[in-house]
Amino acid sequence: MRVRAFTPALLLAAGICVCAQGTPRESQGRPSLDNAVYKNAKASIDDRVADLLSRMTIEEKTSQLVQGDIRNWMNESNNAFNKTGLSWSTRDRGGSFYVGIAISQEWLAENIRKAQEYILNSTYLGIPAFVQTEGIHGFLAVNATIFNSPIAHACSWNPPLVEEMARSIGRESRALGVNQLFAPLADLARDLRWGRVEETYGEDGFLAGEFAHAYVKGLQWEGVSAMVKHFAGFGNPEQGLNTGPVHGGERELRTTLLPSYKRAIIDGGALSIMTAYHSYDGYPAVANAHLLNDILRDEWGYQYFTMTDAGASDRLCKDFKMCQSNPIDKEAIVKYILPSGGDVEMGGGSYSFSEIPALVERGVISPSIVDTAVSRVLRAKFALGLFDQPLFAPNYTAIHTASHVSLAQRLDEESIVLLTNHGSTLPLPKTANIALIGPFAHGPMNYGDYVVYNSSQRGTTPLDGLRRASHGGTVTYSRGCLPWSSSQSEFAPAIEAAKQADVAVVVVGTWSRDQNELWAGLNATTGEHVDVDGLDLVGAQEALVRAIVETGKPTVVVLSSGKPVTAPWIFERASAVVQQLYPSEMGGAALANVLFGDVNPSGRLAVSFPRSVGALPVYYDHWNSGRPERPDAGRVYENETMVFGHQYVLGDPRPVFEFGYGLSYSTFEYGKVEVDRKNVTASDTVTVSVVVKNTSDRDGKEVVQLYVRDLIASVVVPNIQLRGFEKVTFKAGESKQVQIKVKMQVLGVWDVRMRYVVEPGDFLFLVGSSSADFKGNVTVTLS
Repeated sequence: MRVRAFTPALLLAAGICVCAQGTPRESQGRPSLDNAVYKNAKASIDDRVADLLSRMTIEEKTSQLVQGDIRNWMNESNNAFNKTGLSWSTRDRGGSFYVGIAISQEWLAENIRKAQEYILNSTYLGIPAFVQTEGIHGFLAVNATIFNSPIAHACSWNPPLVEEMARSIGRESRALGVNQLFAPLADLARDLRWGRVEETYGEDGFLAGEFAHAYVKGLQWEGVSAMVKHFAGFGNPEQGLNTGPVHGGERELRTTLLPSYKRAIIDGGALSIMTAYHSYDGYPAVANAHLLNDILRDEWGYQYFTMTDAGASDRLCKDFKMCQSNPIDKEAIVKYILPSGGDVEMGGGSYSFSEIPALVERGVISPSIVDTAVSRVLRAKFALGLFDQPLFAPNYTAIHTASHVSLAQRLDEESIVLLTNHGSTLPLPKTANIALIGPFAHGPMNYGDYVVYNSSQRGTTPLDGLRRASHGGTVTYSRGCLPWSSSQSEFAPAIEAAKQADVAVVVVGTWSRDQNELWAGLNATTGEHVDVDGLDLVGAQEALVRAIVETGKPTVVVLSSGKPVTAPWIFERASAVVQQLYPSEMGGAALANVLFGDVNPSGRLAVSFPRSVGALPVYYDHWNSGRPERPDAGRVYENETMVFGHQYVLGDPRPVFEFGYGLSYSTFEYGKVEVDRKNVTASDTVTVSVVVKNTSDRDGKEVVQLYVRDLIASVVVPNIQLRGFEKVTFKAGESKQVQIKVKMQVLGVWDVRMRYVVEPGDFLFLVGSSSADFKGNVTVTLS
């Protein structure tokens, strides 16, 4: 792991003192720290941790294991400072504090600085705090750059671009003194009813792992710690209900759910992990010793700390019924979590970890268990360089820079997926007279959750983007309907606008809310704790689309959403359908560039689209014996004719758009798939190559995808699995050889005795443009 850090010399040049001023009152009677090893930047991290730990009281240790909050010393309404509150928070909850609230950048930087200065100058040991907020849509702070949603990032199939994004987020965070972000998610979107699909990198562990890894590397390069969440297996809850139990066995956990976390945590070098709300196979993730100790620490060798999610510790009593909840049995919570590898307790609950000193004194908890948890926190702080750069100089000019906003638009453009394009309706001529219609065409921005309060009031809407990009044509706007209403009272002006135009663009979808609004209970159809039992468009939206299509004018439907929607009629009858998963603040500009053809769409789906909610789960990597390749599917036609089948009687278990799918304005031709060796051992790396040609007259990007099928295995395994991809830019008419490397070691299975083995046999390497559109294949034999 490599993180970027300011040196003490640079801090002094900026007018910041990195030395304690005077002797803190609490240090009276305690040994001098003049030659303390932990203050020596040249000493090893092991030695620094051991030295500091040996000097700490049990109260100081406990303070490192409980999260504080900036509102303990700052009034968020008027910025009044409460020094007593800061003293108390530092003493009892000093390891970290949360700052994700809607206050000015100046207030935020000022109060972070006050806290870190107090710690440095007024406490004996001067252990800097982790300063924490959210980071999945960008730095969660007022007027920071808003990037598109993680599910959109994954549709870009461009991890280097997301690493660049993470670096910009890190620069903005560090500019105000924030040094730890609750991101990225390594959860998989395995149940699309779940409200948090928008926060994930999709349904596949390999793809999600690459993006989570890229985010961690980018963020920590800038000296800001990533906190990978939610460990582990959170995204497939019963009935799609957030925090619900997840059912599965050890083999599924290790085969499907854990790889994305390992890629981010171990390969990425993440300095912290957030545990999850759910239970897996009957045991809560927050206190799962097998997960947190046996796998994470003993098998993977992870050295840093885990933290509960907000209020998650209380769930042991309140929701899982593993202890008394009235009052909360704090002792039981500590005994469940701390020895199981849960190191730090986030706020939002009963702060059970505050009982640690009393439990140690009574012999209920061993001091060595506390020391282990504290040492992991300290190790992360030393690794990040907090002790050597405890203070900072605010740099407001580093936030929302032109380059960051431009990057947000570029990532948005690469994330847009062209789903259908009947008759090559797109791209549109810039001289076209366009009727722009729909509840998400203009007005508040349609961001996902985890943006700061009131964010929807700024950003580039589709109307803004189309009007700026149009040349010689007109763009007429009509809302058509509210997203949360079945009323068709606004249909007439929308229909008339379509009739008067050359083409209609209708923007419909799902919606979420910012953090204040979401938890205040305002209506939404996606977001944390906002789960659904159907994926159809809500209210009058589909009826609006039908009414516009029935005018006979070419109709382009834009799905602005945080997850797939089920809209078979629209997919068949609209002239074109474009998927824009929750956008960046430049979302309207990005969309306009794709619609007008200034940008050739290159997004590919990171999650499959079901035909109906009843077909869930619909992820591509179903295990052998699952979904038939050619099912006996039934169907109800628009004229009410019914054709009965068996898988399903009146439906189809296959997705309407599969994982990896996406169209382009260009066309691509694949040559023969070849490998550098067909007979291999488990230690070999195979290079798969294919020549791809852009057969169109337009420059474009193709995502070349490699899947592997284990033809014979000793246990049941996924039917195919993504094992590599490359996003490649082609000039018109250009051919390139694309190479993807695969380590045979990653093609193993967890055998009947739960041992990881790479079994001899044949592996089919399939190359194509999606998980269902293969252009060629080759068999590799492992001996």
